[in-house]
Amino acid sequence: MRLHVGCAMWTLAPWQGRFVPHPLPPTERLRAYAGWCNAVEGNTTFYATPARGTVETWAAQTDPDFRFVIKLPRTITHERRLSGAATELTAFLDAVEPLGSREHALWVQLPGSFGPGDLGVLAGFLRQLPEGRRVAVEVRHRDFFTDDRTAARLEHVLGAVGAEWVPFDTVALFQQPPTSDAEREAWTKKPRLPRRARALTGWPIVRYIGRDDADQTVEGWAFWVETVVGWLREGRSPTVFIHTPDNAEAPPLARRFHEEVRVRVPDLAPLPTPEPVEPLTLF
Repeated sequence: MRLHVGCAMWTLAPWQGRFVPHPLPPTERLRAYAGWCNAVEGNTTFYATPARGTVETWAAQTDPDFRFVIKLPRTITHERRLSGAATELTAFLDAVEPLGSREHALWVQLPGSFGPGDLGVLAGFLRQLPEGRRVAVEVRHRDFFTDDRTAARLEHVLGAVGAEWVPFDTVALFQQPPTSDAEREAWTKKPRLPRRARALTGWPIVRYIGRDDADQTVEGWAFWVETVVGWLREGRSPTVFIHTPDNAEAPPLARRFHEEVRVRVPDLAPLPTPEPVEPLTLF
């Protein structure tokens, strides 16, 4: 029985010397992060397809059961809107192939303007993907969350190819006005949508963002602790990503979420033990 947890990235300046050793060369940063979490969001691939050699270093730094939820490039999802991007898709799939079993799912994050009228395009795109690759789709058009018939149509499209619907829960973030620059920035960039928690597959994926205040973040994820416990008892294998506006405490928060679930599900496999971090000295 496994619950995978992770963050939006595997390296961040505030983590250095606190959660991971510092300095570390780029070829060691993912390995250090993987001592804290057993999954990560592949957000960097949204901006550019990585070199295959770079992906090989990612695989070398992680165990085979580590999970990458790897985002398709924006040229495919936002600029081409899933149409006429066969060349880019082929190049991307070839680049990430070295991940092997670590590629938990291809993540198709769609813009807020991609709505119910585009479901035929989504269905055609999903049918073109190679068999055997898991696909997770994140939509941000409000109609998918407020209209039951529209939601059912999307579920039908996803269910036809065994794809998952990825919720991004921002309820806690928007529960009260921002109190920091990071929260104010998150208010301008994150989608403000109703919470959704229906799993379509045996491997649901959740993205959750809290607040800069750790206690508020923990309070806001209580719903997901209950949901994940239920999924595990049903035999599902969920992955949960914990965000905060500044992400400064994201690794220990992700582990705390895992531990809260493990208290309820004692048979849950533990997370890895982080590498000790030597205290900084003046000499």
